[in-house]
Amino acid sequence: MIARPSFHRLVPGLLLCLAVTGAAFALQRVEEALFGRAWLEALVLAILLGTVLRSAWTPHERWFPGISFSAKFLLEVAVVLLGVSVSAATILAAGPWMLLGIAGVVIVAIGASFVIGRLLRLPVRMALLVACGNSICGNSAIAAVAPVIGADGDDVAASIGFTAVLGVAVVLGLPLLGIALHLNGLQYGALAGLTVYAVPQVLAAAAPLGPAAVQMGTLVKLVRVLMLGPVCLLLSLVAPRLREETDEPAPHVTAGERPEPGRPALHQLVPWFIVGFLVLVAVRSLGLVPHALIAPAGTAATFLTVVSMAALGLGVDVRTVASAGGRVTGAVVLSLLVLGAISLTLIRALAIA
Repeated sequence: MIARPSFHRLVPGLLLCLAVTGAAFALQRVEEALFGRAWLEALVLAILLGTVLRSAWTPHERWFPGISFSAKFLLEVAVVLLGVSVSAATILAAGPWMLLGIAGVVIVAIGASFVIGRLLRLPVRMALLVACGNSICGNSAIAAVAPVIGADGDDVAASIGFTAVLGVAVVLGLPLLGIALHLNGLQYGALAGLTVYAVPQVLAAAAPLGPAAVQMGTLVKLVRVLMLGPVCLLLSLVAPRLREETDEPAPHVTAGERPEPGRPALHQLVPWFIVGFLVLVAVRSLGLVPHALIAPAGTAATFLTVVSMAALGLGVDVRTVASAGGRVTGAVVLSLLVLGAISLTLIRALAIA
């Protein structure tokens, strides 16, 4: 068993990640002041800033323990805290056919996106990250799936970078598609909830078509986010096999430590943070979480995720990301088109009105 580094060894890298995080939030504030909204959220800015810093400066070995701790453990804690924001009562209000339909869309979209990624010759782990990011909740899904399958910083950075850019394009272009297709508020809200990546982006994309679109979009998006737990749980069953793959080198900083070959331990089959996520969903659904704690838990989850993204950026080899750029872009765009087609099919089939 490998001992965790002592706290004083974590300090330099942890402080560096916090500094990049602070800069990312500051840039987000500048965006909001200039444009009225943040086109690039702090999570994306953190990984971009980390990557730029890493490209201009090669950290000494003493920085890596804290960076690795931030990239892995803090990210796992953030995933657990996400469970507080999900309530089963809200989800059940959508009705059984809508719930089953959303789950079906996510499953089919993940499978189709993974096939597209592999046809474009993406490595297995990157293809899975793109598939889960497109099909569930963008950056958060990529961040949550990464430690389960042992994806490294290059995989995560490339996947998040391209889904982030495309996410902004979807927010701007989706209302035009909704108008062109003559969708009513509920129909368009369902489309936004099924296709847009982040919850704030769903709100921004749905708002042009009115309050009904915003309410439906938020509800559908919450159900879609809930699929993150089961998907990660299923992926954890094949994670040991994925982690033994050598389709790309493992850098100093990874989103997940790859286990030794052999029979996996129980904690490798069912990661602790996925169990924690599901437990908090159940606790929230039973009404055992004080309402006053829900918003702070979400804020903490967001902050820790941004810190971990800064750490991942600091471990990125820009040349690796650039070499995969065209293929990743193609995989993300084609996957999003497939997701949109599947979503529209579900909306028509359920006759949402």
